[in-house]
Amino acid sequence: MDKPQFEPESTGPLQGVRVLDLSRLVAGNMLTLQLADFGADVIKVEDPGTGDPLRDWRTRDLSLHWKVYGRNKKSLAVRLRDPRGLKILADLIATADVLVENFRPGTLEKMGLAPETLLAGNPGLVIARISGFGQSGPYKYRPGFGTIVEGMSGFAAKNGFADRPPVLPPMAMADMISGLYGAYAVMVALRHRDAGNGGQVIDVPLLDSVLSILGPDAAIFTLTGELPLRSGSRSPIAGPRNVFETGDKRWISISAPMQAMTERLFRAIGRPEMIDDPRFATNAARMHNIVPRLSASPGHMSRPAPELGEHTAEVLAAAGVPPRRNRRVGAARRAGAAAQIERRAQPAAGEPRLSQASESQPGTLYLSVPISEPLLLNGVQAHCPGHQRQNSASPRSR
Repeated sequence: MDKPQFEPESTGPLQGVRVLDLSRLVAGNMLTLQLADFGADVIKVEDPGTGDPLRDWRTRDLSLHWKVYGRNKKSLAVRLRDPRGLKILADLIATADVLVENFRPGTLEKMGLAPETLLAGNPGLVIARISGFGQSGPYKYRPGFGTIVEGMSGFAAKNGFADRPPVLPPMAMADMISGLYGAYAVMVALRHRDAGNGGQVIDVPLLDSVLSILGPDAAIFTLTGELPLRSGSRSPIAGPRNVFETGDKRWISISAPMQAMTERLFRAIGRPEMIDDPRFATNAARMHNIVPRLSASPGHMSRPAPELGEHTAEVLAAAGVPPRRNRRVGAARRAGAAAQIERRAQPAAGEPRLSQASESQPGTLYLSVPISEPLLLNGVQAHCPGHQRQNSASPRSR
């Protein structure tokens, strides 16, 4: 692989966006890295004596974590405990588009930099606040690290094997997920601001971020009342999926989540008879919250997951395409390919009700559950390449 070449003069779509990063360690650095890679002017504000503690995460005495997460950023060394340093920071904030911090909730206020004060002086400012448990609630003032929320969220409990202890991820997973959510939220807030609505505060709790990637786990527990057993590298919903030892004592990972893929796999390994074997013929036989929160433009759950093709006519009409009946989609819908499980106000038996879409009531949150194999539509993904614009600040340049 070719060594990447830095392009100090390159620009990106976020050129002109100034970001002040007061955070330490991974989550905030992951957030601002996404912005820096696409041209934002990211200024890391660090203590001149110690710098970001991420600099001290070393491998063979090289600060590799910092080189990765610190790229494309500038480093400003200033003592925030000194009134002169605090004045410098306040002057910079007045010129910034985005401020990122991960102090314990309440610290920014003690520094005289409460969000309402900052927004009064810079009405277009977007303030991203990263913490363990959020800026409100009973755990608000508790310190929180990724490891804590990876356990508290239930992620570790579902990771590993049923006959062994829960397993934590071997990387800063909660921080990296929160950083990605935070970067996305900053872009939403900037779009909101540029539409004439002013700046706002973004609340990015590590716990909420990890809970969000657990997907339907809470809904599954509501439906079944059961906690799933840890399943190692297997998938609880589709198979085959696992790591397998090869004849030369190495390991490969295999996943065949769709029926056609499974049949091709059986043929490839020389076992075509398994396709018609009742034990393996179907997937069933083989199986045996909005993060982050924005203060002025929060996300909403405005509709449940749609039935297959539910909005096809609406979308085509809006695009000026004459409506044409899609027989595959129509047949699937008539066959019940997308029924919904609707949770009413505690039915007498305490069980969720299975109902067709026409029975659902406005404002009711319900889960769309595909009963047969869904049909897939091809989409188009836009891509805007990022740049490596400048080298990371040296660990010694503090």
